[in-house]
Amino acid sequence: MQISVISVGKLKEKYLKQGIDEYKKRLGAYCTLNLIEVPDEKAPEKLSDAEMEEIKNKEGERILQRINQDTYVITLEIKGKQLTSEQLAKEMDQLAIHGKSKVAFVIGGSLGLSQDVMNRSNFALSFSKMTLPHQLMRLVLLEQVYRAFRINRNEPYHK
Repeated sequence: MQISVISVGKLKEKYLKQGIDEYKKRLGAYCTLNLIEVPDEKAPEKLSDAEMEEIKNKEGERILQRINQDTYVITLEIKGKQLTSEQLAKEMDQLAIHGKSKVAFVIGGSLGLSQDVMNRSNFALSFSKMTLPHQLMRLVLLEQVYRAFRINRNEPYHK
């Protein structure tokens, strides 16, 4: 399985980079992982709704340019469906069974995702109803993808 994580903005925090590197190494035994960062738009603190949409649209265009036509897209959205780790594992297993070998997880920027990206999504996933930093979500996502592979192979992993 080829898994891409497409995210907006450059990761700066060393501790997050270290965690991501650890899960990237672990996932090497299960899939081909591609981490893609698209540039974020600089935005002042106070924005009108129109300005926010314009920023999301620009970031969205960059995201969509990185998604192939045959890729199954899972967007991370606060209004998406919440799954347990076991349910995510089952979803990923079903994708593999049905020949969906290219999967892209998409993490938007601080303002979220554009409507065009959400329209391209095959599945909207939510990790929580709480707002979480998009930078932190990369690490959380990779841990859950790793956990899903371990669950699907009946391999032990801490609970």
